[in-house]
Amino acid sequence: MSSDFKLEGVKGHEIEDPEVGSPNGVHKILAERRTMTLSDRLFRGNRAGHGDAVSFSQSDGNEKHGHGQAKKSGPLLSGISYCLSSCSMILLNKVVLSGYNFNAGVSLMFYQNLITTVIVVFLGFSGVAPVEKLNWKLIKVWIPVNVIFIGMLVSGMYSLKYVNIAMVTILKNVTNILTALGELYMFRKHQNQKVWTAMFLMIISAISSGITDISFDTVGYAWQFSNCILTASYSLTLRRVMDEAKKYTRSGSLNEVSMVLLNNLLSLPFAAFLIILFGEWEYVINADVVKLPMFWIIATASGLLGLAISFTSMWFLHQTGPTTYSLVGSLNKIPISLAGLVLFRVPLSLPNLFSILFGLFAGIFFARAKMS
Repeated sequence: MSSDFKLEGVKGHEIEDPEVGSPNGVHKILAERRTMTLSDRLFRGNRAGHGDAVSFSQSDGNEKHGHGQAKKSGPLLSGISYCLSSCSMILLNKVVLSGYNFNAGVSLMFYQNLITTVIVVFLGFSGVAPVEKLNWKLIKVWIPVNVIFIGMLVSGMYSLKYVNIAMVTILKNVTNILTALGELYMFRKHQNQKVWTAMFLMIISAISSGITDISFDTVGYAWQFSNCILTASYSLTLRRVMDEAKKYTRSGSLNEVSMVLLNNLLSLPFAAFLIILFGEWEYVINADVVKLPMFWIIATASGLLGLAISFTSMWFLHQTGPTTYSLVGSLNKIPISLAGLVLFRVPLSLPNLFSILFGLFAGIFFARAKMS
């Protein structure tokens, strides 16, 4: 309900749905970006090691060796960081919404987006991150994307409250199917036979998983399918809007950090309106759970992890590439699903377990098919 990169190639890039609960939802759509990014600034030391090697003398052998070790360990360290932050955020969101029985998903989204906004603004002012100066024309163009973004986050929050993590992971495969159909209709982008086969397998797994789900919840499934539609819509709309939006920037482009800021900053007034409309502010004021310090620690940690997903995914892509990034993103669903089943003691039958494993396999097959 949450990072990476090539604006020129976005229309041809394959989309993987954003992580559940990610506060930016931008990073996987921009997975081929090659212009100067935040990761280039934060991790330029690794790059400098390659270019500066020619100036090292023989006495600098240890330093060269150190750079070589950093180059080898970079992909592993960045990949582990990305997977840990992704898994941790989903689990923490589940703890907040289900473990503490917190019934104000919009308020939680508002709090997480506020954390992200404050941190990105601070990084922009401090010069660590390149943040585009916002103007009314840019905001006006971006509002349709932001409205869908808010719907995506809210539906993701509520689906995670009522549906177990493993089933959410499997059902989100529907997003890939809807996105592929949208690409075919809007961009005339045709998929190969392997991709359509993988999508057919994902449909079968989603249906069988729902039928065999012992803890089936109609409201939760309605929220999750709404989330799939909104996530696919967000991905497709973002592709159309980005080219238009960058016309109203000073630099002539719109980097991922600026998009994270746009999404999170613009979501705050909309979220505040929804909080008042749904009467959540009364619930939050009177709920006993908000008086618990641990609740705020976990909620704050989930917000920080959302931003961490942006940074670590940038870092991971910088160290590897779109193909590895996409495959690891699919494989990452396996530990998330298993952890969700174990930690939250989800009632499980053998047919449902088989359906979940089959769905995970279909997701990995889909990622591999998109790479071919």
